Amino acid sequence: MKDAWDRFNWLWEILFAVAYLATTTLVLLDETDPVRTLVAVGALTALALTYLLWGRRVVRDDGHLRQRWLLAVLVVALVAVAMFANTTSSFILFMVCPLLFSTLEFRPAAVLTTLVILLSPLSSIAADGLRGPALHILLPMTAILVVFGILSGKFILHVIEESRARAELIDRLEESQAEVARLSREAGTAAERERLAREIHDTLAQGFTSIVTLTEAIESELDTDLAAARRHVELAARTARENLAEARTMVAALAPADLASGSLVDAVRRQAGRLADETGVSVEYEVDGALPAIGMAGEVVLLRGAQEALNNVRRHAAASSVSVRLSLVDDAVRLFVRDDGVGFDPDGVSGFGLRGMRSRAEQVGGTLSVRSGPSGTELTLEVPA
Repeated sequence: MKDAWDRFNWLWEILFAVAYLATTTLVLLDETDPVRTLVAVGALTALALTYLLWGRRVVRDDGHLRQRWLLAVLVVALVAVAMFANTTSSFILFMVCPLLFSTLEFRPAAVLTTLVILLSPLSSIAADGLRGPALHILLPMTAILVVFGILSGKFILHVIEESRARAELIDRLEESQAEVARLSREAGTAAERERLAREIHDTLAQGFTSIVTLTEAIESELDTDLAAARRHVELAARTARENLAEARTMVAALAPADLASGSLVDAVRRQAGRLADETGVSVEYEVDGALPAIGMAGEVVLLRGAQEALNNVRRHAAASSVSVRLSLVDDAVRLFVRDDGVGFDPDGVSGFGLRGMRSRAEQVGGTLSVRSGPSGTELTLEVPA
């Protein structure tokens, strides 16, 4: 309700001021008993001060029911004093009727409004008897005022109820927006956590695995093959530097270091060459013609897919040969990786690698398929061109 008063308060204040000033002026101009005039003006002024100093706060701030009833009874009492002192005080009803409907629920407000309107002819009868000169005008006017007062009160309460409903709706919307913002932050945090997990798995973890493998090889070669040990030391140092570069670009949220310094074709070639250098496995790398531009997001998916596939060959396949191919097939850039290793059950894998690869592909509208058996594994990853 406070919202309704905030928006229409200036209109109500104008009505209040005009009704009070006009009624007081008419009472003062009425040539009746000065004492009765003074009593009427005093009651009207007390009514105005009651509203200004207390009543408006009760109405606007949704005061307790007891306070509202106390205000309504006090208003009716002051109106009764003013009207029985001087019937001309009836003009104050233009202020009192809306005030009663703004203070109480519809039924009690309608009863009190009817009562204060009936005070007008009753005060005339008390002053001049049943043959008073104004009674024949007051009676039909009273009936009209009762109907008008109740209808206007109905309208006022309708406006107040709509305002309350809008305020409640706004509160719910604000709560919903806060909840959506909270869920969005949580979803963003979860997505970022998953992205970092994929990045770490596809880059740093694989690099560290290579370094561990090379270190083990170096330990076994120090006393038997110094040339091979030196070569593996160089590979380990290169892998460590590349891991450091990946870590820095990951922190800076940039593209993978291999893509930042070259093309996708060159980046996949380096991954294939690293596998051959580290394991001695025969790696065949082919690119079928020129590849279309697919954007950084698509290139990252293909590069990470190549890294994951080759790392799986390094760690699990026990393969002797690997084939890596990049090609354009049906408006999509395809990465195909095949090895002749021991194979595995794709449905029984619970690790992050394939799941992360599939998630990356779906984010850019791509697809991933894996076929594996005793004769080897085939991985096909496609990204829309």
